[in-house]
Amino acid sequence: MKTHLFHAGEATVLARDGQFTDAMPEILIGRTDGPVGAAFANMMAQSKGHTAMFAIRACNQLVRPGTIIVPKVTLKDMANIDLFGGVVQSATADAVVDCLIDGTLPKELANELCIISLVWIDPRCAKDPNLDKKDMYRTNHEATRLAIRRAMNDEPSVDELIANRHRIKHDMDDWS
Repeated sequence: MKTHLFHAGEATVLARDGQFTDAMPEILIGRTDGPVGAAFANMMAQSKGHTAMFAIRACNQLVRPGTIIVPKVTLKDMANIDLFGGVVQSATADAVVDCLIDGTLPKELANELCIISLVWIDPRCAKDPNLDKKDMYRTNHEATRLAIRRAMNDEPSVDELIANRHRIKHDMDDWS
């Protein structure tokens, strides 16, 4: 039986052409009485430009497991903060609930687990007059669901990592 002490996962879902709405959440899932729970509680202290907030579906609708989202880049203006606390927060919250619905997250542990999600918002999004918020929602929702699934399944496996060591390179790899 899994103790769900510490699970890490990540995923990338690319934006449609012409958008900067790529999503790349990095997820930690664990018990509230373990190291993830301690980190979760410590994240309640705010850091300038990296405001953490709960994932809520709407006012008074905090998701379970409790989920906190934190931007990977400094949010310097209200336009980016609005995207973070609007589209990205909504997509993350909906993804958590969808993972409860499909069984990726065990409903019976919904109050014993917590999730930390580091999220990417490309600073160009807020300045883009053609920003497609539906695409931003799509990428964040899909990527969060995938990252949660990978975390809960401990993917990729050690064997997969070893097998792909010399076959897969970082997407930004121009040095090897």
